[in-house]
Amino acid sequence: MTDLFGGAAPYYAKYRAGHGDPAIDHLARAFGADGVVLDLGCGPGTIAIPLARRVREVLAVDPDEEMLAEGRRLAAGAPGLRWLRGDSTTLRELPPFGHVVMGRSFHWMDRRAVLADLDELLPPGGVVALVGPTRDPGEEPWEPVMRRVREEFGVGTWTAAGSFQHTGEHHHDVLARSPFSDLESGRYEQRLAYDLDALLGLQLSYSYTAPARLGDRLPAFVEAARAALLAADPSGRWELVTTTEVILARRPAPSRAA
Repeated sequence: MTDLFGGAAPYYAKYRAGHGDPAIDHLARAFGADGVVLDLGCGPGTIAIPLARRVREVLAVDPDEEMLAEGRRLAAGAPGLRWLRGDSTTLRELPPFGHVVMGRSFHWMDRRAVLADLDELLPPGGVVALVGPTRDPGEEPWEPVMRRVREEFGVGTWTAAGSFQHTGEHHHDVLARSPFSDLESGRYEQRLAYDLDALLGLQLSYSYTAPARLGDRLPAFVEAARAALLAADPSGRWELVTTTEVILARRPAPSRAA
């Protein structure tokens, strides 16, 4: 995990879209104004920074020091945030927390193991929240072009035992079979627009095309992607509507004896 996004942090911070205020507000209502929230796999603070203004404290945890440094820069000393290096295997070494939120980071983890650990660590009433795409988000309009470029450069993806990429089991189904099987969700649409430079920067924010992974082939990859994207759409502009889903997972209420 520590090398997964090598060199990607500035591109991630600049070109990855945020989740929007309605999604963050949904989280804040679930956690409460006095909540202490672990953002596990926080990246450069996409969730942690806006959420910290709505809860008591966010522990922003990531294995990548570049991501943490970018988050600290973006937060500029804002209160209610602690930036800590760690990952899903170091949960027991963290300060106490009452809730946990994960964005796309959850799909890299051994999800069942993480949820079992959280069942031991979260207090009664603790919420596990996931923020990300819906079950069937569809492809971005540029993805067929970029897939061909990635194939040309021999870069694919990375998998870990128990992760979404390894098992193909959707997060909803993993949660439904976990201690946090009481689920509710909300969906929030955003309209996004990219010019060519923004779209190229977005590619460098991904694990499979992070600068460290491309190495000295980075300039060639960028030029190949630029040429292929412009050949497919000479306007150099792309728009799409995305839907962010907020999933709140809680332990089921104890059943009452008859």
